[in-house]
Amino acid sequence: MTSHTRIKIPAGFWAGLLQLGISANDVVRKARLPLTIITEPVVTTAQYFAIWQAYSEIMDDTAKGIIQLTTGFETAHYPPTVLATYHARDYRDALKRMVRYKQLCPPESLRITEEDEHCTIELDWLDTEQPGPPMLVGITLAFLMELGRRGTGQPLTAKLVEFSHSMGDVQALEAYFGCRIRIGANGNRLTLHREDLDRPFVSYNAELLEILTPVLDQSLDEQQRSHSITEMVMWIMKRSLTGGRPEIQTIASELGMSDRTLQRRLTDEGTSFKHLLTKVRHEQAREYLADPSLDIKEVAFLIGYEDQNSFYRAFRLWEGNTPSNWRTEHLGANSIH
Repeated sequence: MTSHTRIKIPAGFWAGLLQLGISANDVVRKARLPLTIITEPVVTTAQYFAIWQAYSEIMDDTAKGIIQLTTGFETAHYPPTVLATYHARDYRDALKRMVRYKQLCPPESLRITEEDEHCTIELDWLDTEQPGPPMLVGITLAFLMELGRRGTGQPLTAKLVEFSHSMGDVQALEAYFGCRIRIGANGNRLTLHREDLDRPFVSYNAELLEILTPVLDQSLDEQQRSHSITEMVMWIMKRSLTGGRPEIQTIASELGMSDRTLQRRLTDEGTSFKHLLTKVRHEQAREYLADPSLDIKEVAFLIGYEDQNSFYRAFRLWEGNTPSNWRTEHLGANSIH
């Protein structure tokens, strides 16, 4: 789950670009990568991002590149992981499958939250040190919108779309998503109307799902076994700390198991949920305190503490020092070297 992750580019990707009049050779050359990547499409995270950046530069405008590729990409070119979502029962089932099977297609991951009349889908990166290029962010969120439109056969619109970086022609994106686009947000999110999630898919295909689902689930199980449960739990904890203290039920559900099973698996690996939560908070606290632009109240919030005093007490137990003293000593030591 680092920059050593190997990513398989879907076979239909190059065909999709060709439909826009862009040759695979031009993209790969611009990305300064070997042409063999076109025929042996397994790349590193850095190479994958370089391909998307090259496509972005060829298109010249991020928004134009997002809309043209998303709307022009033929369903027949979808990889099996996406076909399983396209043939789901309804939009909610499709999105849940997308979140689950996205684990087979790093480097991005998706998180869904349903609340009141809204459904928010947030995009995260498996390697937080290397966030993806804006073009890939936009394509990922636009594709989720496109999935709902193609699946339901309805011209669905979003409620709000948030991007952390500039995305080119914002008016074009607002016309595509049918809602306001917010640039400079603290994350990348697509907010849908929750009632749309109940809309049935005209492309629903129970027979095909019966074939695809076991194959994909088996692939996912094999991939999860290659990472320890401890690693996966800590990764999920890190990205969900700002929402408050993560609950074991929530993380177990995201891993597709019961909280009892998760506890047992962690025990087998010689640890516990409580221990990992403490460890993650401690690690993140040190990382955030090393950033002088964050004040201590913000650090407390970012690692899931509702008040500063609780954070101070915990930090003294971990480091035998106050957060402010630790920061002074740490930043001072760094400036000497």
